[in-house]
Amino acid sequence: MVRDSEKITLLTLIRHGQAGSRLAYDDLSDVGRRQARALGEWLRETGVRLDAIFVGGLERQKKTALEMIASRDGASPELVVDPRWSEFDLDAVYEGIAPMLAQEDEGFRSEYEQLQVEMKDPASSAHRAWRSCDVTVVRAWIDNKFEFAGESFAAFGARVRDALGAMPRDEHVAVVTSATPIALCISFALDLAPRRVMQLAGSVRNTAFTEMTLRPDGARLVSFNNVPHLLDPGLHTLR
Repeated sequence: MVRDSEKITLLTLIRHGQAGSRLAYDDLSDVGRRQARALGEWLRETGVRLDAIFVGGLERQKKTALEMIASRDGASPELVVDPRWSEFDLDAVYEGIAPMLAQEDEGFRSEYEQLQVEMKDPASSAHRAWRSCDVTVVRAWIDNKFEFAGESFAAFGARVRDALGAMPRDEHVAVVTSATPIALCISFALDLAPRRVMQLAGSVRNTAFTEMTLRPDGARLVSFNNVPHLLDPGLHTLR
């Protein structure tokens, strides 16, 4: 008999499909829906068996999971929503930290004001790319440079670690989540510094899957950022 302490979980972490604009980010674009359906079809055609599917509490995550499940033609277990797999709230980080950064950093203030102007244009490239002010505000959040009312980076990491630790034993589990929780899980396995987490997160493609094993002695990375289901290069997106 295999004891619980010896059971190994295969974990497949899936990033959500391409989201909406910065003004409506918690949704899926048409491209995002196509990406999610392509993943579901690939899982069905390759005969991948999933014992459980978890999803974070955000709409873009849930809609990705539902599109994926629909494309598998009923071959999926019931979806389990766990808000611990939600992405950190970038809007809340900006709201709490940007005013303090703007007071001490004229360059950041200028870049942030320009971003706010560009965001009003639905066709602006600002909706599909990170800007230097994004990097600055997130680094300040990671480094705990300012106190603010929102979730700290440490608290964010703790809730993702809790979610990871709650995965069922001895099963193949899929989690539809976001780029930063995926990068955090990798950092737990590889003991990466916090800023490396954000570098990893920035490279995760929409609907890419990352594989890990969860063992009694910890998590191990098996593969990263796989997109065999995205045969059309036009579906390869980062934001």
